[in-house]
Amino acid sequence: RTPIPDNDADTLAMIQARVDKKDPEAINLLAQAHCHGLYGKLKDVRKAVELWEEAAELGSNDALYNLGSAYYIGEGVQVDDGNG
Repeated sequence: RTPIPDNDADTLAMIQARVDKKDPEAINLLAQAHCHGLYGKLKDVRKAVELWEEAAELGSNDALYNLGSAYYIGEGVQVDDGNG
């Protein structure tokens, strides 16, 4: 088993390797990093929404929840009660 990275750069590299393989949970995690400015990423909610959409299409329930929350409160997207 791969050890847990002890710095942001290694953590992000590990996540990105899984994103490159279209792992929906890794894409959701990368979206969270963009949304909250984690692992050295600048806060970019619009990018987070794009990633949540991709992860949701690939089957991530967590991404679907996060995407719905973004639409409900209008974070990074226009408020849309139908999608929220």
